[in-house]
Amino acid sequence: MFCSGCGNNVAAGEKFCRVCGKEVPASAATAPVVKNSALAAPPETSGKAIVSLICGLFLFVFPMSILAIIFGHLSLSEIRKSAGRLKGDGIAMAGLVLGYVGVAAIPVILIIAAIAIPNLLRARMAANEASAVASVRTLLIAEVGYAGSHGDAGYTCTLSELADAGLNNAELLSGQKNGYVFRLQKCASNAGNGPNMKYQVLAYPVKHNQTGTRVFCSDESTVIKADSNADAEDCPLGGSPLE
Repeated sequence: MFCSGCGNNVAAGEKFCRVCGKEVPASAATAPVVKNSALAAPPETSGKAIVSLICGLFLFVFPMSILAIIFGHLSLSEIRKSAGRLKGDGIAMAGLVLGYVGVAAIPVILIIAAIAIPNLLRARMAANEASAVASVRTLLIAEVGYAGSHGDAGYTCTLSELADAGLNNAELLSGQKNGYVFRLQKCASNAGNGPNMKYQVLAYPVKHNQTGTRVFCSDESTVIKADSNADAEDCPLGGSPLE
């Protein structure tokens, strides 16, 4: 005889189900116990146990680890109360273990991220600054070449015109490369309307303290200066020459 509430096998003469506590009808209590196992349906695997294991496989995804723990406990409780109708306690335990491992690993991941991310940002800014210095040198060489081939005009303050001097870097000609903005300015002649004998090159980060921290500049003297101030206009006068 089986309980109508949970399917547990109820012995003859029992008035209440030992699993769910449901009252057994008097007529059923006196009915013979069916011992033919062929009539009982095979146990099914708990769906919650499967969900727990799948969520647990995403070991380092915080929400998934929490779900693995929740569904793992729910499935174990469900299996215990099923009186053999459900199986999968091993799967549920595996999901629980993976879930708890994932939760325990979160502080370690956060510590590693807190150390690694700032270092990566500093390394990227250092690489951007090194690239900016190299680009300023390239522009200085291009300016000398342009002035040599355009004696009537002298130096130019238009980046795209440096293509005539053999500068073929599209990013640099556009005015932005590797997190830095490049600008030519203050072209002027020494006297009257003669060719430009003066100019300035400025290179400053697109986002200060994110793509770079220093401003770089130079002029017809070809001495490259660096300035930590965010204002690029301060570099020509307040910058320090690079060694």
